[in-house]
Amino acid sequence: MARTRLYRNGVLEAEDFPVETIAERLSDDEAVVWLDLCKPTQADFDLISEELGLHHLAVEDAMKFGQRPKLDRYRDHLFISAYAVQLDGRLGRLTTSEIGVFATPRVVVTVRRDDRFDLEEVVARWDDNADLAKYGVAFLLHGLLDTLVDGHMAAVEELDQSLESVEGMLFDGGRTSAHAVQRRSFQLRRSLVMLRRVALPMREVVNALMRPTLHVVGEPMLPYYQDVYDHVLRASEWTESLRDLVTTILETNLTVQGNRMNLIMKQLTGWAAIIAVPTAVTGFYGQNVPYPGFGKWWGFVASITVTVVMSVALYITFKRKDWL
Repeated sequence: MARTRLYRNGVLEAEDFPVETIAERLSDDEAVVWLDLCKPTQADFDLISEELGLHHLAVEDAMKFGQRPKLDRYRDHLFISAYAVQLDGRLGRLTTSEIGVFATPRVVVTVRRDDRFDLEEVVARWDDNADLAKYGVAFLLHGLLDTLVDGHMAAVEELDQSLESVEGMLFDGGRTSAHAVQRRSFQLRRSLVMLRRVALPMREVVNALMRPTLHVVGEPMLPYYQDVYDHVLRASEWTESLRDLVTTILETNLTVQGNRMNLIMKQLTGWAAIIAVPTAVTGFYGQNVPYPGFGKWWGFVASITVTVVMSVALYITFKRKDWL
């Protein structure tokens, strides 16, 4: 599955034309082409490698998914590896979709393993900012990177909201089990670790693109890339702070469990002391030897009175001390 676009002098002229005609269309120095390959085959890579003169190491990285987000510079083109993310808020599970990007002076090629990342949003951004299309490859890369980074920001924000709900679960009066809090915390922590793994290296990618030595981003597009870089920094720092917050939640959960256990033990100890009184009294009166009141009705009354008075006294004492 391939999708193509042709811009000439900053104006969209053609879409979905055959890949084989790219070289012919690039004969005009004012033409800029975007090509998207979804689930590419070896034949697709051979074709674009021949058409665009791509380095075999860059092609190898694009074929073997699972790369770290990075920017590799070759003699006449760049290779960028990046990730789109999606968060299932109900499960707290983060999924990623890797995207490889070849960038030559007049061609941008995006390579996707699957269609989980919908490029329609990227295309919509290009169309909404058509006045910037005259800046060619820098314009195309900006639309793609801006969409990816905004996805990182949206995932971080949703994770933040999920962690706020977990904080509420910690102090809901015991209506939520500690196991549920711990399980939810570990799910969010795993998603945060995965998000950090794909979001943090994007700082290097965007920062490298803005270097004058690459001759990719000109002065007019520099503020737009700076805005993307600011979002990258914010997403990275937000991810780091949320990771610390998850650790704090886990530690707080253990502390709350310990406090609840201490309270339960205190209550059990109080009730055990109260129960020990009638046990001691009835045990004394159950001796097989004569004692004051043995065989008399007032002896029974005396034992009941002692039991009730001492039990009530202990209950009142423990209640005042907030042990019960």
